[in-house]
This record gives sequence, C-alpha cells and structure tokens, in this order.
Amino acid sequence: MISFIRRTTQRRHRRSRTTLGVAILVATGTLAIPAGSASADVRTTAELRTAPAAVRTLAATTRPVLRQGSRGTAVTTLQRRLAALHYDVGPIDGIFGPSTYHGVVAFQKVNNLVRDGIVGPITWGALDRPLIPKPKYYHSGYSVETNLAKQVVYLARAGSVVRILDASSGKASTPTPTGNFKIQRRIDGWRQSSLGLLWRPNYFYYGYAVHGATSVPTYPASHGCVRVTVPAMNRLWSIIGIGTPVHIYR
Repeated sequence: MISFIRRTTQRRHRRSRTTLGVAILVATGTLAIPAGSASADVRTTAELRTAPAAVRTLAATTRPVLRQGSRGTAVTTLQRRLAALHYDVGPIDGIFGPSTYHGVVAFQKVNNLVRDGIVGPITWGALDRPLIPKPKYYHSGYSVETNLAKQVVYLARAGSVVRILDASSGKASTPTPTGNFKIQRRIDGWRQSSLGLLWRPNYFYYGYAVHGATSVPTYPASHGCVRVTVPAMNRLWSIIGIGTPVHIYR
C-alpha cells in the first residue's frame, strides 16, 4: 500500500514539473504552439512584428495631448520632430508657446488636418508619417514661396524646402496677387501703411509684402499681404534680401 502511494505521488510530481516547463517555454516564446490549438491566442514577439501599423497606432494614442501651455519632455520631442521636418518652431525648450503653436498649425495645414494647434492622436500619427512638401520652383539660392491653398510660406533652396512658416494671406475681398516676383525693397522695423501695420516688410509687388504681424489666424485674413508671426519674420529676416525670388500660387 505504501509503495502504491509513493508511485502515485511521483507521477503527480512529474506532471507538475511538465506543466511548469510548458508554461516557461510559452512565456519565453521558445515553444511553437500549433495554429488552432487552445493556446493559439497567445501572441508572440514575431506576431507583433507583423503588424507595425497597429503598434504605431497604439503608440500614437498613448502619447500625451499637447497644447499651448504644455511643458516637459513630450513638448521637447514634439519640437525636435517639427524642426527635423523644417517647421519653424523657434527654440527647442520644452515649452509649448506661440512659436510651437504656429509650427503645429503649419504642419496641420500641410497635412490636411484640423487647424487647431492641438497635438492629439491624429497629429501624432501624422508626425510619424508626414507629407513632405516640395518647392514648385527651383533656385540655387534662397527663394520664398507662398502656397495660398495651404496658407503657408516655404523658404526653399536648391530644390528643397528648408523652412515652413504658418501664414495668413489676403481675404476674399482683398486677395493676395499671384505670380512670380522678387523682393524689391525692405524696411527694418514697423511700417504703418494702408494695408495695415507691418513688421519688417519685404515688398514684392507695389505695396504688397511678406511681413511679420501680431495676428496670424489659420485662414486668409490680411488686406493682401502675406503675414507670418513677428518671431518668425525675425528668424527669416537675415536669410532673405533684395532680389530674393517670391512665388505666390494656389
């Protein structure tokens, strides 16, 4: 009787060790589980690698929603990504201020997103797979292009867009003239004109200019000029000059 009990106990111990071994193999991914088995719903690392889009979507939804006033490492990550894509965001400082806001709006304009300046799951996802704009005209040196349909300004050089600025062009009643121009004159400071108050205007056609302004809405709102923000014009000022080609198109 004692011998029978010992044999039964030994068989139970062997089954326990076998079950434990299978569990360890499954956890480490070294056990191949046949398709259709009761354990077929266990997802291995190899299976996850076959669905990168789903993984990227999940990653995008877990990132924080950022807006003006946000601070921290996520904002720094956002600023670095936008700067790498040539959007004008100002200093990389981890502070979601006005320059970062206008950089986000410009990105949303180019990528056909809602122009709210808020970085949520959709904008994060677009930052992973962005549209890359190309200049319409080629110049070996710098040129300025205004895409009226997108409401952005491209600073281009040698066939590449090197900076993208948020912009607001002329409203329907006072449209911005389209065509190919050159910067003819500039004023280093504020200029009060019949078209409004202009900061560092770069005139390309009579009184029409690309200039800084205190208000740059997400839609056409000017009296015909092309507005960018005052800080953006300050960063642009030393790069362009008299004779710089200006192209304006829809």
